[in-house]
Amino acid sequence: MNDNERMSDPDLRSKTSSLEHSSQHSSVSAPRRQNADSQNSRRLRSQYPRGSSDNHVEYILVASFDIDRGPVMEHQYPVAITGDENMLAELMLPDQAHARNQDWTIFFLHKDMSDEEEDEERKRKERRRRRRRKRRALAAGIVPSGQDDDNARDSDDEYDDADDDDDDDSDTEPEGGEGPPLIYVLNLVNTKHDKTVKRGAIVKAMAICTRHPFLHIYKPLLLLALEEYFKSPVPETLSMLYDAVNAMDLSLMPKLSLLERHLLLGSENRDLFVEKFERMIQMRMLEDRGESANGNGDHRDHPAEVSRKGTKAHIEVGSQSAYSVPRDTHEFESHVMYKGIPIPIKVPTAVMPETVGDFSLVKLIQNFSEHHAKSPQPFPIHPHLTTSGANTHPIIVLINGLLTQKRIIFLGHNMPSGEVAEAVLAACALASGGVLRGFTRHAFPYTDLTKIDDLLNVPGFIAGVTNPTFELHPEWWDILCDLPSGRIKISSKIEPAPITEGLVYFQQQNAALATIASGTVNNTQDLTGDQAFMADISRSIAARHGERAVRAKWRDWVLKFTRVSAQFEESVYGASALFVGIEEQNMLPPGATGHGYVWSDDGAKNKELAGNVTRIEGWRNTRSYYSFIQVTRCFETSLGQQS
Repeated sequence: MNDNERMSDPDLRSKTSSLEHSSQHSSVSAPRRQNADSQNSRRLRSQYPRGSSDNHVEYILVASFDIDRGPVMEHQYPVAITGDENMLAELMLPDQAHARNQDWTIFFLHKDMSDEEEDEERKRKERRRRRRRKRRALAAGIVPSGQDDDNARDSDDEYDDADDDDDDDSDTEPEGGEGPPLIYVLNLVNTKHDKTVKRGAIVKAMAICTRHPFLHIYKPLLLLALEEYFKSPVPETLSMLYDAVNAMDLSLMPKLSLLERHLLLGSENRDLFVEKFERMIQMRMLEDRGESANGNGDHRDHPAEVSRKGTKAHIEVGSQSAYSVPRDTHEFESHVMYKGIPIPIKVPTAVMPETVGDFSLVKLIQNFSEHHAKSPQPFPIHPHLTTSGANTHPIIVLINGLLTQKRIIFLGHNMPSGEVAEAVLAACALASGGVLRGFTRHAFPYTDLTKIDDLLNVPGFIAGVTNPTFELHPEWWDILCDLPSGRIKISSKIEPAPITEGLVYFQQQNAALATIASGTVNNTQDLTGDQAFMADISRSIAARHGERAVRAKWRDWVLKFTRVSAQFEESVYGASALFVGIEEQNMLPPGATGHGYVWSDDGAKNKELAGNVTRIEGWRNTRSYYSFIQVTRCFETSLGQQS
């Protein structure tokens, strides 16, 4: 029975309500653990609560090209985002923008918090710590002095209500990072040909600046707003767009934990977690009637029915359809009222760390795989990069470079800057897999030659450029990914990989594998399994399994790499900071020992470690390595508090 048949069957339709039944698709159940009831009863929260003071869009910028002065910033609304207007204008008007009627660019801005914002952030973290301590005390039966149990719990509930915006879920994304969230900038450039002006064209760009990584949702609005600005180039045009996008209502989009997001992104099930959307609606309906709702969406006094009309479900009150349940829980459907017209917007429900904008891993992999398959070109041997010898797959060379924090350039000569930016975003997601961090903060989806000095001051950057001059300077980069030719090059000026203590120890322990482990010989054996993995990826793409399947496979690859790295550290150094072991060890049957990634025998284990040792050692001194340890410790602490 297909989805449409299931939705239209009246006998099955009544079963879709989550008031009395949980979603029939939520069939995966985890082992029951202590405090499971309290975990399940946790208040359902919105990703973007109604009444929040945070804006979806923080700034709107407009730049134009002046024949005498070059790129010029015309407006920054509602206030200036930075004093360096020339830098912003240059980024908004990429090289050769005048040669195309339209172009998109993406770039990131680092904006420090104000003193007031930093103070508020410290207070928020302290409130979260106090609340967690209080909940642990209540769970252990410890009542604060001067309060009976009921009063203590009432006080705790009031505390929760006052801090609904805070997220105390142990399985959500842990705090960490190197600073405040980036400001993501989506920029549209339009060229209008006009014989009455110099050069015969008017070039203007409009940008939306947001801290939300799904900035691609604003593309239709930028198209309309920039067209309007050409007609009416005044601040009121920007004000109209600013007010419209910030009035967008996303308050009924539930906040999913990190594990729930992984499940949703890896599933083709369009109804997965639909009960959370229904509960959000039911809670809102009670709020609309001025009633209170508990965190479980328990509405036995005022039951609401879920009905389906075609492929869309509705929450009905009486005979009227009050709210709509998403057709596909991967996206939340909303709209922006712009000039009296509702512009439909689809916001991704689950966004993983290091995932920014709309890009395609499939496109990135195909671009560099097809030429390699037809006429492979051997790479110069580099221990960090060529883990399968001179004929290492170019995508593996790329991900090895990302993991070992090399300087990477994506060159797209004569290509729209938007396509180059998408390749950079895809590369960040490729290396992260939703597991590792530290790539997007040092990524430059689009930059130009005027900023080369600033770029070279950033260790391990990932940058997109369109100027072919970059290719002529191998001292500027370690890996060059030429998008038009589909070739990846290793710089002749790249620094050699240092000999580390871990490598020496491993060679001493495994003398028969010492030469292979050095990474300095052209090893044709597939000790890492990378060649088999890339063959599997190619089959998936050829079979049209889709973007979601490919991303899931890469997440598994990155996860495996971290687990193999943990085993390597334990084998060589005796312990690993990469291992989260509290809950896993508690769940082992009596008498069982061991943990982590498992091989059939020690020989197989040592061979795979020998194939990975150089890139593991290259990874162990990078941003993504240390941030992974930080995140791992957050999870370990949370698991310890629950056990």
